[in-house]
Amino acid sequence: MARIFRLLLILVLISSCKDETRKTVDVSDIEVDFTVDRFERKFYNTSDENFDTLKNEYAFMLSNQHDSVWLNKMQNEDEQYLFKESEQIFEDFTEVKEELTSLFKHIKYYNPKFRAPKVITHISDLDFEYPVIYSDSLLFISLDMYLGKDNIVYRSFPGYLSENYKKERIVVDAAKDIINQSYRKSRSRTFLYRMINEGKFMFLIDSYLPTVSDDLKIGFSSEKLAFSEHNEIDIWKYFIQNELLYSNDTDLNKRFIENAPFSKFYLESDKETPGRIGVWIGWQIVRSYMKNNDVTLQQLLTVEPEDIYKKSKYKPRR
Repeated sequence: MARIFRLLLILVLISSCKDETRKTVDVSDIEVDFTVDRFERKFYNTSDENFDTLKNEYAFMLSNQHDSVWLNKMQNEDEQYLFKESEQIFEDFTEVKEELTSLFKHIKYYNPKFRAPKVITHISDLDFEYPVIYSDSLLFISLDMYLGKDNIVYRSFPGYLSENYKKERIVVDAAKDIINQSYRKSRSRTFLYRMINEGKFMFLIDSYLPTVSDDLKIGFSSEKLAFSEHNEIDIWKYFIQNELLYSNDTDLNKRFIENAPFSKFYLESDKETPGRIGVWIGWQIVRSYMKNNDVTLQQLLTVEPEDIYKKSKYKPRR
């Protein structure tokens, strides 16, 4: 019996390795060339007398406001504090650049016309809506939005948001904003279609960031991710039993798709759930579809959500 058990274990491990290998691509020969410009260092260390020189170099960033606005911003105590905090966390940007390099290589693997953008770091005065902005040849990163979830500057932010204000999330947010520039979602308003549209988006992140953990990719705490995995079958049963899959009720967006402290099943256990649980379920459906169908990443983006659902053979884990 022991020998049979060992054989079965080996077969399971081999099967798992094959599945993981199918998702992994070799990007070692793909070349990407980009620079990282630490704009915040120049900005907060520039004297009033030298501002014109800085403005000439960064006219695309500093010409939309009167000079006095920028000069006051340079001396602002709160922003100087954010700059000093960012210097402690990002004195060495090597690790983040390596992560971005891997991201850009994977994007180029799937999209050969992609060109790695120039990366410009800056301080945004806690602009949580736009921590990363991708604009064709430029990628702006607000370092003050990645100082660590326990940093005092985030004390007024909800915990489900500040959970992701950490260095490790930069590459995820960069991937998301790059994807957002070209990803087109289906127009259907049913809850199932919305989940699968979000699932496609998450599978793109899977493909571009194969070594990043699931909790970082979707922005759940490790506890919330564990809850999702442990209760996957009950979540799916709730959607089925309440006939939500083909519902056009837009309130389902707020309950299960949009960012929130928790999802709203209207049960006592709601606060244990992560927000956006519908996105996570859609992600699992798309993963199941890609596992059970010989489809390229580009082809996935053209498949209708209904076809993905029917051919996914999705079975929630027990």
